[in-house]
Amino acid sequence: MRVFVLLFNARTENEGIHTLKVNGDNVVLMFESEDDALRYGLMLEAQDFASPTAEAFDQKEIEEFCQGAGYECKLVPAGTLAIPPETNVDQTDWQPEAKPGQAAQASQPKELSEAELDQIRRKLEGLL
Repeated sequence: MRVFVLLFNARTENEGIHTLKVNGDNVVLMFESEDDALRYGLMLEAQDFASPTAEAFDQKEIEEFCQGAGYECKLVPAGTLAIPPETNVDQTDWQPEAKPGQAAQASQPKELSEAELDQIRRKLEGLL
């Protein structure tokens, strides 16, 4: 079955998929109707999100993607008026201006040398 998901920067190297955070899990909405997906995307834009694109995929392809990425997926039946949550996460996993691979690098903590750690310790001890 063909479903529609919302993508940001569709068909680029910096493509992102819209997810909801539900009980700590990322959930991808799969819309049966393109019109419903477009309506949901417009509501996201009204909440200051980047402009998403409704893209058609085979439902099994999205389910396999979600399983591989550790996401959940939920089918939104045609005619269902899905409404985005009123609150959004403060920091998204995807950055609209990021270059490919840059997001993964930014999320990894910087390794500090012993000298840098000693300097930070001295500053913290000076505060006491």
